[in-house]
Amino acid sequence: MEKAEYIWHSGKFVPWDEAQVHVLSHGLHYGTGVFEGIRCYDGEQGPAIFRHAEHLQRFEDSARMYFLDIPFSKEEIGEATRELIRKNGLRDCYIRPLAFRGYGEMGLYAKSAPVEVIIAVWPWGAYLGEDGKNHGIRAKVSSWRRVSSASLIPHAKASGQYLNSILAKTESAKAGYEEAILLDERGYVCEGSGENIFMVKDGKVFTPPQVASILDGITRKSVIQILEDNGYPVVERDIARSELYLADEIVMCGTAAEIVPVREVDDHPVGTGEPGEVSRLVQRSYEDAIYGRAPQYSEWLDLVGEPAAKSEPSTV
Repeated sequence: MEKAEYIWHSGKFVPWDEAQVHVLSHGLHYGTGVFEGIRCYDGEQGPAIFRHAEHLQRFEDSARMYFLDIPFSKEEIGEATRELIRKNGLRDCYIRPLAFRGYGEMGLYAKSAPVEVIIAVWPWGAYLGEDGKNHGIRAKVSSWRRVSSASLIPHAKASGQYLNSILAKTESAKAGYEEAILLDERGYVCEGSGENIFMVKDGKVFTPPQVASILDGITRKSVIQILEDNGYPVVERDIARSELYLADEIVMCGTAAEIVPVREVDDHPVGTGEPGEVSRLVQRSYEDAIYGRAPQYSEWLDLVGEPAAKSEPSTV
C-alpha cells in the first residue's frame, strides 16, 4: 500500500502513521463496522469523486442497518474527504471511509462503545490489474456460498461480512484463478468476491436481482444506466450457474475493480474467450464518465478542487 500524508480520524487530520486505535476496539474483535470503497479520478475538469453522494448514502444506510450511529453527517464526511484529498496533494486516489465501534465496552451488545470514523485516501491501481481489464480474467465458482439475508444483511457493506468474500477469494487464488464467483444460498449466481456481475446472451443483458443476496453496487447502477442508454435493457433475474458456461459475455464491475471482462469460468471459455462488444462498450462509456468526458453523466462527478501545493523541503 502506498502511503499518503494524512488520514482523517473523527474530525482531525492526523499523520498517516499516527492514525491508531486501541487493540480492544469492539470492531477489531467482532467486525462491527461499515465502510465504503470510492474513487477520485483526475478528469477533464480536475480531480473528481465518482458518485460520491450515492456512496455516502450507502455508508449511512449500512450503519443504520447495524445500529451504528455515525457522529458526523454525510455532508461533513463529504467535505472532510475532499479536504483530505487536497491536503494529501492527490489527484487520483482510492477512498476508504470506515465507521466502527471503538474502545469502551466489550461483549456482543456494546451499546456504549463509541462509534469512530476514519477516512483514508491513497493511490491504488485497478484491483484485478490492467491486464485483467484489457484481456479479461479467469474466474472460479466458489464452494463458499454468499452470506444469506437470513443470517446477515448483504445490502450493508459491513466489515465482518467480508470474511465470506475472503474465503472465496483465497480459494480461487490458491486454485490459480483471478477471481471467485459466489452463488447465493439457493444456488443461483450472486456476485464476485468484490464485484457485481452481468451476463450477455443473444444480445440481452442479465444480472442477479436484489433478492439474490447481492450488494447493491454503485458501479452496478452506473453499468445499468450506461447499457440502457446504449439500447441494452438490463433484465434482473436469477441466473443458473450453467448459464455462465454458455454466456456470450460476462462482465464484473466494482469501484476497486472498475469494469472487468471475464474470459473463462471454471475453465469454460466465455464466448470467444476474448472481451466482447458489450464489454468494450461498457468499459469505454464508463471511462468517459469517470474522467468527465461524457456530459450526460456529469452529475456523477463531485469536483474536489486543486490539491494543496506541497512545501519544498528546507535546505537550511
